[in-house]
Amino acid sequence: MHRPGKAIVNRADSEPRAEQRDSERMKNKDPHLLSSLPAYSEDGAVHAVVEAPKGSLVKLKYEIKLRAFTVAHSLPLGLSYPFDWGFVPSTQAPDGDPLDILILHEASTYPGVVLPCRPLGVVEMDQEEKDGQRERNDRVIVMPAWHDRVGEFEHPSDLPDRLREEIEQFFLSTTFFTAKNPAILGWKGPKKASSIIKKSNKSYLLQDI
Repeated sequence: MHRPGKAIVNRADSEPRAEQRDSERMKNKDPHLLSSLPAYSEDGAVHAVVEAPKGSLVKLKYEIKLRAFTVAHSLPLGLSYPFDWGFVPSTQAPDGDPLDILILHEASTYPGVVLPCRPLGVVEMDQEEKDGQRERNDRVIVMPAWHDRVGEFEHPSDLPDRLREEIEQFFLSTTFFTAKNPAILGWKGPKKASSIIKKSNKSYLLQDI
């Protein structure tokens, strides 16, 4: 007989649920998933998985459960991705998704292509959330590890002023029809970008410990 008011835990019921949660976590770290590829190459380059290629009129998103790309939404009329857009695998950003990145290079590739890159900088931004508070939404920018015709830039300050302004305007325009009221706070260099990538990679690796 058990004491009134004291819950009885049925181990037979709780263990399957625990196993199911563990199974879901293992699926998210399946080495065959694009999101579970290593964040860095053997020579230290940052891996960038392309979701929406340069020129795309829609935001494509890699869905882990489907193991496929889906259309998240259309960009505002007249807007397209100025460069390849994607994420760094084996990372977890503050929103729980892989870390988003803009890949600054001349070509347009394809969803699922993995590009070896190096950190270039960060566009620091914040936006208004549902509770009215301002929250950071920084954007990491990388460049391919190879010599690209778009230029050999080492720091955001090396970019032409017009290019920096257009990148800023792109990030602002993508949320124009929302209530987020985004704002540009400034730019940081490759050290900051590298730090964000490393922190996101660490968050991913420690999420189940």
